Amino acid sequence: MAANPALSSILATVLASAPGIRVRSFESAAGLAAYMHLAPVDLAVLDFEHEDCPADRVSFDLRHDGSLLDRDFSIIALTRRVNDSTKRSAVASGIDEVIVKPMSPRYLQERVMARLRNIDTRIGREGYRGPERRGRVPSNTPTPAVLTRRTDNVVPLFPGR
Repeated sequence: MAANPALSSILATVLASAPGIRVRSFESAAGLAAYMHLAPVDLAVLDFEHEDCPADRVSFDLRHDGSLLDRDFSIIALTRRVNDSTKRSAVASGIDEVIVKPMSPRYLQERVMARLRNIDTRIGREGYRGPERRGRVPSNTPTPAVLTRRTDNVVPLFPGR
């Protein structure tokens, strides 16, 4: 679901040329969700600049839709620019990877193939199914000292002292 129908067509053609990949293009989030209620989807490519259905909103809705046939899928989002707001929005909505436009359709194909190879890296939790996100975005809560010593081989026996 790219913002431009011509770009969607080009990307779908290039992705479909890869062996073992079936590609379906959608013009609306409702069409994509309806399809995902009927058939399993391994990966969705969305666009932040899509006027009617931006990637973060569609991703959030799909990640929290309990009636999808298969909720274990990856999401790649396309955008013109990445800033702090885009990063936070991508993490909060469950987007796995962001690719900056313009990009080569072959590059997108490479990233899709890499995501499909690493399909087992996703997690499932009640209310959210998607990529493991802990530790990706700094939080405002302080990290306990015990957890900050991951790389050394000292095991604290009495962490409260």
